[in-house]
Amino acid sequence: MIAPENTALVLLAAGRSQRFGDVDKLEQPYLAEPIGMHVVTALEAVPFAARIAVVSGTRLDYAARGYRVVHNPHAEDGQGRSLALCLSPVREVGAKAVLIALADMPRVTATHIYRLFDAAEGEDTIVASSNGEHPTPPALFGAAHFDALEALTGDEGGRRLVMQGKHVVTNPAELIDIDTPEQLETLRAKIIQQVRP
Repeated sequence: MIAPENTALVLLAAGRSQRFGDVDKLEQPYLAEPIGMHVVTALEAVPFAARIAVVSGTRLDYAARGYRVVHNPHAEDGQGRSLALCLSPVREVGAKAVLIALADMPRVTATHIYRLFDAAEGEDTIVASSNGEHPTPPALFGAAHFDALEALTGDEGGRRLVMQGKHVVTNPAELIDIDTPEQLETLRAKIIQQVRP
């Protein structure tokens, strides 16, 4: 059985943030903390076997929050490179699965992560999130897929693998991925509208 206790959490925080110009999008404020720390806070009570953050150039201190930090010196090679880099530390802890989350998804909840685990059936499992239209991270991969994850290249990441698995639908607002300053401003505006009487 796959459970958080035998799963490594991998946080991908090595994106290039090109559309944010010279600033690191993960360091941009959203509510009370930087974008790149929201998923860390949301998942801190989930008892993962290990926590690994793949970074490139960010000043956010994931190590202080209990993450083993892996540096990706070639973030321009895409998400596949980050996934390949994280597999060695995942194997070191003897994990039976890996949960891959993105640092630029500040609305992910622990409740949704537990729903992914509920849908998992063993070490050959692939369970991804879905907004009802297409699959997206966070995604859970059993150990049977570690070699395939390690061999990924480019920006496709695990997309091909994810298409083969189960998809757990959740509220699209929970799966917002911040790629542009405009998306961040839209998200901030929604929060302000919810707070106003």
